[in-house]
Amino acid sequence: MPPYDLILRNGILGTSTGTLRADLAIAGGKIVEIGSKIAKNGPEMDTTGMLVLPGGVDSHCHIEQLSGAGLMNADTFETATRSAAFGGTTTTVSFAAQHPGMRLRDTVSNYAKLAEKGALIDHAFHTIVADTSGENLAHDLPALIAQGHRSIKIFTTYDKVRLNDEAILDTLCTARDHGALVCFHAENDGLIRWATKRLLAEGKTAAKYHPASHPRLAEVEAISRMCYLAQATDQPIMIFHVSTREGLDVLAQARARGVQVVAETCPHYLFQGPELLDQPGNAGAAFMCSPPQRDPDDRTALWAALVNGDLQAVTSDHAPYRMDETGKFAHGPDAPFNRIANGMPGLEVRLPLMFDAMISQRGLPLADFVRLTATNAAQIFGLKGKGDIALGMDADIAIWDPTHKRTFGQNDLHDNCGYNPFAGHTVTGWPLTVLSRGEVVVQNGEILGKPGRGRRIPMQISDAMRAKT
Repeated sequence: MPPYDLILRNGILGTSTGTLRADLAIAGGKIVEIGSKIAKNGPEMDTTGMLVLPGGVDSHCHIEQLSGAGLMNADTFETATRSAAFGGTTTTVSFAAQHPGMRLRDTVSNYAKLAEKGALIDHAFHTIVADTSGENLAHDLPALIAQGHRSIKIFTTYDKVRLNDEAILDTLCTARDHGALVCFHAENDGLIRWATKRLLAEGKTAAKYHPASHPRLAEVEAISRMCYLAQATDQPIMIFHVSTREGLDVLAQARARGVQVVAETCPHYLFQGPELLDQPGNAGAAFMCSPPQRDPDDRTALWAALVNGDLQAVTSDHAPYRMDETGKFAHGPDAPFNRIANGMPGLEVRLPLMFDAMISQRGLPLADFVRLTATNAAQIFGLKGKGDIALGMDADIAIWDPTHKRTFGQNDLHDNCGYNPFAGHTVTGWPLTVLSRGEVVVQNGEILGKPGRGRRIPMQISDAMRAKT
C-alpha cells in the first residue's frame, strides 16, 4: 500500500451526525481511512485532546468586490482567505458582482482571475444579477449555471444593483429552467428610502441612526414578497442574513404553503445589538451593516431557530471596509449614515464565536455546530467533498483545542480591515491547525498556505435547488 500523506492520531472526530474517537488518514487530498488504530504508514500528527472537525464553509462573504456604491472593499482574495483559514474556514463562497451595463459572463470571468491569483483556500462564487437586459438572462446566466455557478444573488434594495419584481421573476424562471438557487438580500427599498429621508430631514445623520433607517418591517415585507415570487415560479430560494423574529415567522408561513426556502443568519445578529452604533462622533460606523443589528428578543428567536432547524446556516457576511477615507469614510469623517459603507469583517471570528456560544457555553451537540457552520452550506450549494468528515471527502480539517481561551483585540485579525468588531469578546475553543485538501495551511499561529493554491469548486445541482413539484 502506498504511504499515506498524513495520519491524525487519537483525536475526537466531529461530523454532521456525531462524534467518535478515531484516527484519520489522508492521501491525495482526501480522507481515505477512519479507524481506531490505523497502521503506521506515513507522517503522523498527534491530536490527543483535540477536536478534529471539518473546515468551515462560509457561503456569504464579500471579497475583492466593488459595492453597489462603487467602493472596493478592503480585502483581496489573499488577505480574506488568509483570515478565513486562521479562523478554521477552508471554503468560501463570495460574490461576482455585476453592475448595470456589465455582461454577466465578463463579470464572472474577471472575478475568477482574481481568485486564481490570490485565494489560499477553495472557493465558489455567487453571481450577483443586477442587469437582466440583452444576453444576460438569455445566454450568459444559463451558460454560467452550466459551468457550475449555480447560485444567483439578487438585491431588492440599493440603487445600482436592485432588481424590480418583473426582473426577479424572469431570473427565478431562468434558475428554475437550468438548475440554480436564487439568494436574496431582502429589504423593502421604499421603506428604507422613506425612513432615511425623514431622519436626514430631522438632522439625525450620525451612524447611530442607521438602524432606524432600515425598519424591521422592511425585512419582513421583502422576505414575504420574495417567498410569494418563489411560489409563483415554483423556484427554490434562500434568504440571506435574517435578523428579525417576524422574518422567521414569514419563513415558517411560507414553508407551510409549500415554498422551498432555506435561510441563514450571521454572528452580528446573534451577538450584537444596535446600541453599539451609539458612540461619539461616527465611531459607531465600525458596526454598521444591513440589515442592522436588532433587539434582544430577535436574538433569542434567532438562536431558537438555529436549534430547531428553521435556520440552516450561520455565515459571516464578511464585508470589510477600513475606518478611513478608503472605506467607511470615503465621503468624509462626518458623512451622514447613508453615505457610510456598510459591513464588518467576519471571516475569522465566525467559527470561534459560534463554537464558544454553542459548545463551550450552551453545551449543544457538536454535530449541530458542524452542520450550521459547514455541512449545510456545502449541501445547499452543491459543493461536493466539502463540509464534513467522511471517507472520500476532501481533507479540509480544522483541529480545535476546545480549552483554548482567547480575548479578541482591537486589531488582531489577519484580513486587511484594520479592526475587530468583536474586540473584548472572550471565546473558549480555537482552531490551532488547519488543513486544506490535506495540506497544512495554518499552524502555530503562522500561515503556511500560498496565494493561488485554492481551487474553484463547481456547484452541483443540490436538493435545495430542485423544485419538488
